[in-house]
Amino acid sequence: MINAGDTAWVLISTALVILMTPAVGFFYGGMVRKKNILSTIMMCFAALMVISIQWVLFGYTLAFGPTQGGIIGGFDWLGLIGVGQAPNADYAATIPALAFMIFQAAFAIVTPSLIVGAFVERIKFSSFLVFSVIWATIVYDPVAHWIWGVGGWLRNLGALDFAGGTVVHVTAGFSALAIALVIGKRLGYGKDNMEPSNIPIVVLGAVLLWFGWFGFNGGSALAANGLAVSAFVVTNTAAAAAAVVWMLLSWLHRRPSVLGVATGAVVGLVAITPASGFVDPLSAIAIGGIAAVISYYMIVLRMKLRIDESLDAFACHGMGGAWGAVATGIFASKAINPAGADGLIFGNPGLVWTQFLTVAVTGAFAFGVTIVIAKIVDATMGLRVAGNEELVGLDISQHAETA
Repeated sequence: MINAGDTAWVLISTALVILMTPAVGFFYGGMVRKKNILSTIMMCFAALMVISIQWVLFGYTLAFGPTQGGIIGGFDWLGLIGVGQAPNADYAATIPALAFMIFQAAFAIVTPSLIVGAFVERIKFSSFLVFSVIWATIVYDPVAHWIWGVGGWLRNLGALDFAGGTVVHVTAGFSALAIALVIGKRLGYGKDNMEPSNIPIVVLGAVLLWFGWFGFNGGSALAANGLAVSAFVVTNTAAAAAAVVWMLLSWLHRRPSVLGVATGAVVGLVAITPASGFVDPLSAIAIGGIAAVISYYMIVLRMKLRIDESLDAFACHGMGGAWGAVATGIFASKAINPAGADGLIFGNPGLVWTQFLTVAVTGAFAFGVTIVIAKIVDATMGLRVAGNEELVGLDISQHAETA
């Protein structure tokens, strides 16, 4: 039975989540040098274009189609055949199946855009397009099926991921580290000035992400109900807590950083994502605050190791998502969501192990498969632009335009 309120909320949430992909473009675009702003924004915009088509043609059926041994969805819904205006009770009984499909499309779209932070300022645009479609098909779609698909093997184990901490952020973060290691450092890394070109644009991106995240997490209730409200509240709370902690850390080391506060807010949003439908606001403060500490010092470590994972998708999304998933195992409560489970502090330590296993398997799979994809794309098309193209900047060399 279709519920008009639920359908309206899911459609609004879908629009909010789709806004997040260009928001990532602004967030990342302001962090790169002036000569690469357009290139960075364009890659995120391109993810919106190409994954929208991939999802309709075959991505959705691979992620949510009838399970093939808990590993991948079958081809029953290729081209959305059989996905119409009637609800699919397995996923959302009160909204059209097409509404669930397009809501999930928004998640599939934003995930490759997060990886962009790993290889900005040096990747060929054509190679990025090919990499993104292959990655979405053989990394994102199977993992989405494992955790969210009916019959998915990690779902059957009891893994909890309300809105994509593992499916979206762990896969993107670990894949970002993998492709950064394959593509190598930017020319002049560690020597040239690589300061952000436009911090106000970064803040704009962060604010739009915060705004969009209410749809990301609140919409994952798939209904206009109390659980959606609860997810909405803890999302805001965790973002604020992480931003405050990041501000204090940057202040402790030097000055309260504007870039740092924007980054901290996003880290808090990442960390609360898997837990958002299972925890209360006080738990959200702990989840967001601890996430900021983890990601802040992971960036410090990455810089000491001189790994050019340029915009820290691994530290922010990989580690933030991993902590959030494990924290779900600690703080989850059936009082918040009877369809979930109680976590460690409510007497169920086993959920921590399930969550840790889910993160470990997902992270290792995303990391390993991404290395293989990146090496194949590099061997066939070349991942990197030529040295002179990198020096002049990707806006000119790839798009013949300037910001």
